[in-house]
Amino acid sequence: MPIYFMRGSDIIEDLIITNARLAESGELLDIAVSEGIISQICPAGSKKSAGETIDACGNYISPGFIDLHVHLRDPGLTHKEDIASGTMAAAKGGIATVCCMPNTKPCIDSPEAVRYVLTQNANCNVLPVAAITKEQKGEELTDFAALKRAGAIALSDDGRPVESENVMRKALIEAKKNDMLIMAHCEDLSLSGNESEDEITKRDIDLACETGAKLHICHVSTKKSAGYVARAKAGGHDITAETCPHYFTLTNEDAAKYGANAKMNPPLRSIEDKRGIIEAIKSGVIDIISTDHAPHSKEEKEAGTNGITGLESSFALSVTYLVKPGHIALGRLIELMAKNPAKRLGIDKKKGIERGKAADLVIFDIDEKFIFDKNNSRSKSRNTPFHGFELYGKALCTIVSGNVVYMEGLT
Repeated sequence: MPIYFMRGSDIIEDLIITNARLAESGELLDIAVSEGIISQICPAGSKKSAGETIDACGNYISPGFIDLHVHLRDPGLTHKEDIASGTMAAAKGGIATVCCMPNTKPCIDSPEAVRYVLTQNANCNVLPVAAITKEQKGEELTDFAALKRAGAIALSDDGRPVESENVMRKALIEAKKNDMLIMAHCEDLSLSGNESEDEITKRDIDLACETGAKLHICHVSTKKSAGYVARAKAGGHDITAETCPHYFTLTNEDAAKYGANAKMNPPLRSIEDKRGIIEAIKSGVIDIISTDHAPHSKEEKEAGTNGITGLESSFALSVTYLVKPGHIALGRLIELMAKNPAKRLGIDKKKGIERGKAADLVIFDIDEKFIFDKNNSRSKSRNTPFHGFELYGKALCTIVSGNVVYMEGLT
């Protein structure tokens, strides 16, 4: 049975992780942690301690994963998820840091709402993403400077697009002035199919190029949108993009098979789009894999609500559908799920397996086959199309700031 530890003030001092295999190089290491910080890294077998010891048994270790796109539903929608349950699900998936989206009730569009998120009980690091516009109505900009001072890591109206080109332009100008990242939900509500995503992706990229602002494109699902990102990057603009596991594992042909649990926004696309997304991951056009974790009750899903859970399946799906078929190497996956997100958020100087950096770590196995069972989820919700899938890639231990918050299969 997995062991869960609620985070608190009792950070383990002098934790030693032995026989851990560095994911990028395969080197076997011992890693010492003191007061939540990596204090020493040395060859396996050379570090001894009278304190707490975890034997990684030769399994891989990497920086804890960072998910840029998570809906924690707190405040106001806690029948779906709350910060404690969502971050416990994250820890089970090897995720040490989540960025939570602002489409809550009330919306995270004020400094008070940002501070509320930051003061809740959490099992991993939580970085609030505040709204671009008040109540996410797409009309009046929020106070970007005040939101940043309160602790907002970025800005997004995710769940809805900023429909007005003029408002989006103003937002990008204001974000640049405050050195903040805009995370764009690209959807033209007047259009359908791929065109809905593609048109606003192009518009927002053009506006970012015009203003010189930092832009991150959320949940890219089409080959054409990935092409717009590629063109902007080739021009030297500060554009990044994410995709989600469902866009490189499923297609629109799977929608009927999995029913309401395969309904999300953007929707599942064609086999050609799926192949285009995989190519964009391989080529570096897509920088980040996130989940767009969107928990809902059974009744809400049956009524047709968009969104699926993803915190506990994202790593395994990525290993199974990207690493195992040879599309990318394991080291590239660590870039997509840990290193690149840290870099995009500007927290990379604090994250990583280096002396002096935060002990946010995940130990994992990529070779043991298992069946993904939604009934074992730590999320409050079960709306996933991946129940019963045979997968590889399992987090065995997740450590956040030196605290073991999840462990299964290790002692």
